[in-house]
Amino acid sequence: MNFVRQILKEQISHLNLIFRLSLYEEKGKYAMHYLGALWQILNPFIQIGVYWLIFGLGIRKGSPVEGTPFFLWLIIGLVPWLYISRTITQASNSVYAKVNLVSKMNFPVSVLPTIIIVGNSISFIPMIILTLGIVLGYGIFSGIYLLQLLYYLVSLYVFLFALTLLLSTLTTIIRDIQIIIQSIVRLMMYFLPIVWNVHNFPELLVSILKLNPLFYIIEGFRHSLLGGEWFFEDIPYTIYFWSITILILTIGSYIHLKFRDRFVDYL
Repeated sequence: MNFVRQILKEQISHLNLIFRLSLYEEKGKYAMHYLGALWQILNPFIQIGVYWLIFGLGIRKGSPVEGTPFFLWLIIGLVPWLYISRTITQASNSVYAKVNLVSKMNFPVSVLPTIIIVGNSISFIPMIILTLGIVLGYGIFSGIYLLQLLYYLVSLYVFLFALTLLLSTLTTIIRDIQIIIQSIVRLMMYFLPIVWNVHNFPELLVSILKLNPLFYIIEGFRHSLLGGEWFFEDIPYTIYFWSITILILTIGSYIHLKFRDRFVDYL
Protein backbone atom coordinates (compact mmCIF):
# COMPACT_ATOMS: atom_id res chain seq x y z
CA MET A 1 0.00 0.00 0.00
CA ASN A 2 3.03 2.28 -0.07
CA PHE A 3 2.22 3.35 -3.63
CA VAL A 4 -1.31 4.43 -2.57
CA ARG A 5 0.18 6.39 0.31
CA GLN A 6 2.63 8.09 -2.04
CA ILE A 7 -0.09 9.10 -4.50
CA LEU A 8 -2.30 10.51 -1.73
CA LYS A 9 0.65 12.35 -0.22
CA GLU A 10 1.32 14.00 -3.60
CA GLN A 11 -2.26 15.27 -3.72
CA ILE A 12 -2.16 16.69 -0.20
CA SER A 13 1.24 18.34 -0.57
CA HIS A 14 0.17 20.03 -3.83
CA LEU A 15 -3.35 21.12 -2.82
CA ASN A 16 -2.56 24.80 -3.29
CA LEU A 17 -1.24 24.15 -6.81
CA ILE A 18 -4.26 21.98 -7.66
CA PHE A 19 -6.75 24.68 -6.68
CA ARG A 20 -4.82 27.46 -8.42
CA LEU A 21 -4.49 25.55 -11.70
CA SER A 22 -8.13 24.40 -11.54
CA LEU A 23 -9.34 27.97 -11.15
CA TYR A 24 -6.99 29.21 -13.87
CA GLU A 25 -8.18 26.58 -16.38
CA GLU A 26 -11.85 27.20 -15.62
CA LYS A 27 -11.40 30.95 -16.10
CA GLY A 28 -9.60 30.33 -19.39
CA LYS A 29 -12.42 28.20 -20.81
CA TYR A 30 -14.88 31.07 -21.01
CA ALA A 31 -12.53 34.06 -21.20
CA MET A 32 -13.58 34.92 -24.78
CA HIS A 33 -17.32 34.35 -24.25
CA TYR A 34 -19.76 37.23 -23.64
CA LEU A 35 -21.63 35.29 -20.96
CA GLY A 36 -18.38 34.05 -19.43
CA ALA A 37 -18.66 31.65 -16.51
CA LEU A 38 -22.47 31.80 -16.71
CA TRP A 39 -22.17 29.03 -19.31
CA GLN A 40 -21.12 26.71 -16.49
CA ILE A 41 -24.72 26.88 -15.28
CA LEU A 42 -26.48 27.37 -18.62
CA ASN A 43 -24.97 24.31 -20.32
CA PRO A 44 -26.21 21.79 -17.71
CA PHE A 45 -29.69 23.34 -17.67
CA ILE A 46 -29.93 23.19 -21.45
CA GLN A 47 -29.09 19.48 -21.34
CA ILE A 48 -31.54 18.91 -18.50
CA GLY A 49 -34.24 20.66 -20.53
CA VAL A 50 -33.60 18.41 -23.53
CA TYR A 51 -33.78 15.21 -21.48
CA TRP A 52 -36.92 16.41 -19.71
CA LEU A 53 -38.65 17.11 -23.04
CA ILE A 54 -37.67 13.71 -24.45
CA PHE A 55 -38.13 11.45 -21.44
CA GLY A 56 -40.46 13.48 -19.22
CA LEU A 57 -42.98 14.96 -21.65
CA GLY A 58 -42.30 12.64 -24.58
CA ILE A 59 -41.89 9.11 -23.27
CA ARG A 60 -43.47 9.39 -19.80
CA LYS A 61 -46.17 11.97 -20.71
CA GLY A 62 -45.35 13.87 -17.54
CA SER A 63 -46.13 10.98 -15.17
CA PRO A 64 -44.32 11.07 -11.79
CA VAL A 65 -41.85 8.47 -10.50
CA GLU A 66 -43.13 6.85 -7.30
CA GLY A 67 -44.97 10.05 -6.41
CA THR A 68 -42.06 12.37 -7.24
CA PRO A 69 -42.51 14.81 -10.18
CA PHE A 70 -40.40 13.47 -13.05
CA PHE A 71 -38.54 16.77 -13.59
CA LEU A 72 -37.44 16.75 -9.96
CA TRP A 73 -36.53 13.05 -10.06
CA LEU A 74 -34.59 13.60 -13.30
CA ILE A 75 -32.60 16.65 -12.24
CA ILE A 76 -31.41 15.02 -9.01
CA GLY A 77 -29.87 12.17 -11.00
CA LEU A 78 -28.78 14.16 -14.02
CA VAL A 79 -26.82 16.92 -12.25
CA PRO A 80 -24.25 14.53 -10.69
CA TRP A 81 -24.15 12.48 -13.89
CA LEU A 82 -23.29 15.49 -16.08
CA TYR A 83 -20.40 16.22 -13.72
CA ILE A 84 -19.32 12.57 -13.59
CA SER A 85 -19.39 11.99 -17.35
CA ARG A 86 -17.54 15.20 -18.18
CA THR A 87 -14.92 14.59 -15.49
CA ILE A 88 -14.23 10.98 -16.48
CA THR A 89 -13.85 11.92 -20.15
CA GLN A 90 -11.59 14.92 -19.51
CA ALA A 91 -9.54 13.55 -16.61
CA SER A 92 -8.83 10.26 -18.38
CA ASN A 93 -7.04 12.27 -21.06
CA SER A 94 -5.40 14.76 -18.69
CA VAL A 95 -2.02 13.05 -18.38
CA TYR A 96 -1.64 12.52 -22.13
CA ALA A 97 -2.66 16.13 -22.87
CA LYS A 98 -0.30 17.74 -20.32
CA VAL A 99 2.55 15.31 -19.74
CA ASN A 100 4.94 17.27 -21.99
CA LEU A 101 4.27 20.40 -19.95
CA VAL A 102 4.62 18.61 -16.62
CA SER A 103 7.92 17.03 -17.66
CA LYS A 104 9.38 20.56 -17.74
CA MET A 105 7.95 21.57 -14.35
CA ASN A 106 8.40 20.40 -10.80
CA PHE A 107 5.12 18.75 -9.77
CA PRO A 108 3.87 15.15 -9.97
CA VAL A 109 1.80 13.92 -12.92
CA SER A 110 -0.70 12.32 -10.54
CA VAL A 111 -2.26 15.71 -9.75
CA LEU A 112 -3.46 16.24 -13.34
CA PRO A 113 -6.69 14.21 -12.99
CA THR A 114 -7.32 15.91 -9.64
CA ILE A 115 -7.08 19.32 -11.29
CA ILE A 116 -9.89 18.32 -13.66
CA ILE A 117 -11.98 16.94 -10.78
CA VAL A 118 -11.60 20.15 -8.77
CA GLY A 119 -12.02 22.43 -11.81
CA ASN A 120 -15.31 20.83 -12.85
CA SER A 121 -16.54 21.14 -9.27
CA ILE A 122 -16.63 24.92 -9.71
CA SER A 123 -19.83 24.48 -11.73
CA PHE A 124 -20.98 21.24 -10.06
CA ILE A 125 -21.31 22.59 -6.52
CA PRO A 126 -23.51 25.57 -7.56
CA MET A 127 -25.64 23.13 -9.58
CA ILE A 128 -26.13 20.97 -6.46
CA ILE A 129 -27.18 24.06 -4.51
CA LEU A 130 -29.62 25.07 -7.28
CA THR A 131 -31.00 21.52 -7.33
CA LEU A 132 -31.58 21.69 -3.58
CA GLY A 133 -33.39 25.00 -4.13
CA ILE A 134 -35.61 23.38 -6.78
CA VAL A 135 -36.38 20.48 -4.42
CA LEU A 136 -37.40 22.94 -1.71
CA GLY A 137 -39.43 24.87 -4.30
CA TYR A 138 -41.49 21.71 -4.85
CA GLY A 139 -42.24 21.69 -1.14
CA ILE A 140 -40.03 18.69 -0.42
CA PHE A 141 -37.53 18.67 2.43
CA SER A 142 -35.69 15.45 3.24
CA GLY A 143 -34.88 16.64 6.75
CA ILE A 144 -32.05 14.85 8.49
CA TYR A 145 -31.42 12.71 5.37
CA LEU A 146 -29.83 15.79 3.81
CA LEU A 147 -26.83 15.33 6.11
CA GLN A 148 -25.70 12.26 4.17
CA LEU A 149 -25.28 14.36 1.02
CA LEU A 150 -21.79 15.17 2.30
CA TYR A 151 -21.05 11.44 2.57
CA TYR A 152 -22.09 10.82 -1.03
CA LEU A 153 -20.07 13.81 -2.23
CA VAL A 154 -16.98 12.36 -0.53
CA SER A 155 -17.79 8.94 -2.04
CA LEU A 156 -18.09 10.53 -5.48
CA TYR A 157 -14.78 12.38 -5.26
CA VAL A 158 -12.84 9.39 -3.93
CA PHE A 159 -14.24 7.11 -6.62
CA LEU A 160 -13.58 9.63 -9.40
CA PHE A 161 -10.01 10.15 -8.21
CA ALA A 162 -9.35 6.40 -8.12
CA LEU A 163 -10.95 5.78 -11.51
CA THR A 164 -9.40 8.72 -13.37
CA LEU A 165 -5.94 7.99 -11.95
CA LEU A 166 -6.17 4.51 -13.45
CA LEU A 167 -7.76 5.58 -16.74
CA SER A 168 -5.40 8.53 -17.31
CA THR A 169 -2.44 6.17 -16.94
CA LEU A 170 -3.88 3.53 -19.27
CA THR A 171 -4.92 6.16 -21.83
CA THR A 172 -1.38 7.51 -22.00
CA ILE A 173 0.01 4.02 -22.62
CA ILE A 174 -2.73 2.82 -25.01
CA ARG A 175 -4.45 5.65 -26.89
CA ASP A 176 -7.37 3.48 -28.04
CA ILE A 177 -8.62 3.40 -24.46
CA GLN A 178 -9.68 7.05 -24.63
CA ILE A 179 -12.07 6.29 -27.50
CA ILE A 180 -13.42 3.28 -25.60
CA ILE A 181 -13.96 5.45 -22.51
CA GLN A 182 -15.91 8.04 -24.49
CA SER A 183 -18.17 5.34 -25.95
CA ILE A 184 -18.77 3.66 -22.59
CA VAL A 185 -19.57 6.96 -20.88
CA ARG A 186 -22.18 7.79 -23.56
CA LEU A 187 -23.85 4.41 -23.09
CA MET A 188 -23.54 4.21 -19.32
CA MET A 189 -26.14 6.89 -18.70
CA TYR A 190 -28.87 4.54 -19.93
CA PHE A 191 -27.75 1.77 -17.56
CA LEU A 192 -27.99 3.98 -14.49
CA PRO A 193 -31.08 5.25 -12.61
CA ILE A 194 -30.99 8.64 -14.34
CA VAL A 195 -33.72 8.73 -17.00
CA TRP A 196 -35.29 5.33 -16.19
CA ASN A 197 -36.76 4.10 -12.93
CA VAL A 198 -34.74 0.88 -13.04
CA HIS A 199 -36.51 -0.51 -9.99
CA ASN A 200 -39.37 -1.41 -12.34
CA PHE A 201 -36.98 -3.80 -14.10
CA PRO A 202 -36.65 -7.49 -13.15
CA GLU A 203 -34.78 -7.98 -9.87
CA LEU A 204 -31.93 -9.89 -11.51
CA LEU A 205 -31.32 -7.05 -13.98
CA VAL A 206 -31.34 -4.47 -11.17
CA SER A 207 -28.78 -6.55 -9.26
CA ILE A 208 -26.53 -6.57 -12.35
CA LEU A 209 -26.90 -2.81 -12.87
CA LYS A 210 -26.00 -2.19 -9.22
CA LEU A 211 -22.56 -3.69 -9.86
CA ASN A 212 -21.69 -0.29 -11.35
CA PRO A 213 -20.40 1.80 -8.39
CA LEU A 214 -21.93 4.93 -9.96
CA PHE A 215 -25.36 3.38 -9.36
CA TYR A 216 -24.63 3.62 -5.63
CA ILE A 217 -23.77 7.32 -5.93
CA ILE A 218 -26.71 8.37 -8.13
CA GLU A 219 -29.18 6.58 -5.86
CA GLY A 220 -27.42 8.14 -2.87
CA PHE A 221 -28.03 11.65 -4.15
CA ARG A 222 -31.74 10.87 -4.46
CA HIS A 223 -31.89 9.36 -0.98
CA SER A 224 -30.20 12.51 0.37
CA LEU A 225 -32.40 15.08 -1.38
CA LEU A 226 -35.71 13.19 -1.34
CA GLY A 227 -35.21 11.19 1.87
CA GLY A 228 -36.27 7.65 2.62
CA GLU A 229 -33.06 5.69 3.14
CA TRP A 230 -29.70 5.99 4.90
CA PHE A 231 -26.50 4.71 3.31
CA PHE A 232 -25.84 2.42 6.28
CA GLU A 233 -29.19 0.66 5.85
CA ASP A 234 -27.63 -1.37 3.02
CA ILE A 235 -24.31 -2.37 4.58
CA PRO A 236 -23.42 -5.07 1.98
CA TYR A 237 -23.81 -2.60 -0.91
CA THR A 238 -21.83 0.08 0.93
CA ILE A 239 -19.02 -2.41 1.61
CA TYR A 240 -19.12 -3.44 -2.06
CA PHE A 241 -18.80 0.17 -3.23
CA TRP A 242 -15.82 0.95 -1.02
CA SER A 243 -14.14 -2.37 -1.81
CA ILE A 244 -14.33 -1.65 -5.55
CA THR A 245 -13.15 1.94 -5.02
CA ILE A 246 -10.14 0.89 -2.92
CA LEU A 247 -9.28 -1.86 -5.42
CA ILE A 248 -9.33 0.61 -8.33
CA LEU A 249 -7.26 3.11 -6.33
CA THR A 250 -4.70 0.43 -5.45
CA ILE A 251 -4.36 -0.80 -9.03
CA GLY A 252 -4.34 2.74 -10.42
CA SER A 253 -1.65 3.91 -7.98
CA TYR A 254 0.57 0.93 -8.70
CA ILE A 255 0.32 1.22 -12.49
CA HIS A 256 0.73 4.99 -12.41
CA LEU A 257 3.94 4.88 -10.38
CA LYS A 258 5.29 2.02 -12.47
CA PHE A 259 4.86 3.76 -15.82
CA ARG A 260 4.93 7.50 -15.19
CA ASP A 261 8.68 7.89 -15.67
CA ARG A 262 8.13 6.60 -19.22
CA PHE A 263 5.01 8.59 -20.10
CA VAL A 264 6.93 10.86 -22.46
CA ASP A 265 8.08 7.79 -24.43
CA TYR A 266 4.45 6.99 -25.28
CA LEU A 267 3.76 10.39 -26.88
